[in-house]
Amino acid sequence: MADTATATPQVKEPLFGKKERKLITDPLNDNNPITVQVLGICSALAVTTQVYPSVVMSIAVVFVCAFSNLTTSLVRNHIPKQIRMIVQLVIIATLVTIVELVLKAFSYPVYKQLSVFIGLIITNCIIMGRLEAFALANKPWRSFLDGIGNGLGYGAILILVAVIREITGKGAIGGFAIFPQSFYDAGYFNNNLMVLPASALLVIGVLIWIQRSMYPKLVDVS
Repeated sequence: MADTATATPQVKEPLFGKKERKLITDPLNDNNPITVQVLGICSALAVTTQVYPSVVMSIAVVFVCAFSNLTTSLVRNHIPKQIRMIVQLVIIATLVTIVELVLKAFSYPVYKQLSVFIGLIITNCIIMGRLEAFALANKPWRSFLDGIGNGLGYGAILILVAVIREITGKGAIGGFAIFPQSFYDAGYFNNNLMVLPASALLVIGVLIWIQRSMYPKLVDVS
């Protein structure tokens, strides 16, 4: 009597299951690119004197990181290992050029303020690191989510640093005064040190200290 073979049904992976959600949430805290991995510090020093440019830079990094991850994952099996980093740089540079052209067309003043730093996204170690560590070994959807997560983690710290620096250094956010005139009449004054690039390093250092004090397990992260 012949055995009846039963085919095992394939389990379809959820589009946004627990593992996929962790790709978004982990870079916001447990594996933040800036405060845990200590990457992308240079741009954090340069563009965080005001909140608006920091928001624009954050959006640009999320876009480039997400779509460079997606593109690299899609073509990963066709990239010769010997030139993989060149191919990755071409992908990143193409996306950065798109960001520059859109910014130049729709927000020229911000483009003039950030043009040099937008171009430096090409060499941002966060983006290249995710391509090497994740996109080359994972499927497109997960790679796309990983790019979004790391871009958001980077942007969250960037914007937080900018808020702290603009409030303490200029007493305002986006041109709107935070402190009433009575504060200044009583002797309060803006700390001009906070608008200098070195102050960003101080703020980031304090944020790293606070985070690792709250989550001691992060101290062992290499």
